[in-house]
Amino acid sequence: MRIVVLALDGLFDTGLAVTLDSLGAANKLAARLPGATPRFDVTVVGVRKRVRSGHGFAIPVQPITPNLKPDWVIVPALGTTTPDLLIPALARADVRQAIAQLQQWHAEGALIAASCIGTFLVAEAGLLDHRQATSTWSLAPLFRQRYPNVSLDESRMLVASDIGVTAGAAMGHLDLALWLIRKASPELATLVSRYLLADIRSLQAPYIIPNHLAAADPLIQRFERWARDHLKEGFSLQVAANALATSARTLQRRCQEVLGKSPLAYFQDLRVERAQSLLHGSGLDLEAIAAEVGYVDGATLRTLLRQRLGRGVRELRADLR
Repeated sequence: MRIVVLALDGLFDTGLAVTLDSLGAANKLAARLPGATPRFDVTVVGVRKRVRSGHGFAIPVQPITPNLKPDWVIVPALGTTTPDLLIPALARADVRQAIAQLQQWHAEGALIAASCIGTFLVAEAGLLDHRQATSTWSLAPLFRQRYPNVSLDESRMLVASDIGVTAGAAMGHLDLALWLIRKASPELATLVSRYLLADIRSLQAPYIIPNHLAAADPLIQRFERWARDHLKEGFSLQVAANALATSARTLQRRCQEVLGKSPLAYFQDLRVERAQSLLHGSGLDLEAIAAEVGYVDGATLRTLLRQRLGRGVRELRADLR
């Protein structure tokens, strides 16, 4: 498999390192498996001759030449973690050149893989339009605002589509690399996972911080504060809207635009977050925790936790020890 890693100035050091280390480990461990095992021919390229990482380390890059025909192109994240840094970075000349190169490679048949903020470059190229994708959960409101034609689901760690695959925040680079290895050889991916003490995670949901997302919009931030004070009560969209001096329609629309979900779904997110906190430190049993977050019994809460986080109560308590 011919893989090109597209390196840009100011990229996230760990994202690049974990990608290269994972694929390098796969090549070394392939010899331990019987039969013909695929290898990964990895080339790090840059649109500039000299590229430095976010921490200022020089990255040895190869030039992009016409005879470079990758099967996959990996786009590591830029080290810009806030909208005020990311938006200007997307307008940089080298970034715009990289986006044009992604479009060309895609037109020539290459598949595109990106994690975290790297997904913004793929979206800028228009390659995610009318497709499902994921991205770093912390910038999901900006992603939705900037790319309304993309069906974003930041609760998922990996989303594959016909153009390639997108992955979630920061260490999603590792999940992405393991996914690529598994696509070539499930046996090799299992071996690499064991050596790295890592495996593909299906969800970002357990890591999402709801109030961080709410801070992207004043109305949603006010809704979040109101909701936390009323978790024990049954949710009413009209009651919430009245309390915030807005209309139910406006609250519904803003939640969808900023969070990609309904006010009720976000209210349930806050219940789940509070329940996780109580599972960790309160000493309460599940029935008492359910009452604290507005559910009539523990079974309902147990089902919601499994649906939202992909883990049961026993697993969550074990994770938090």
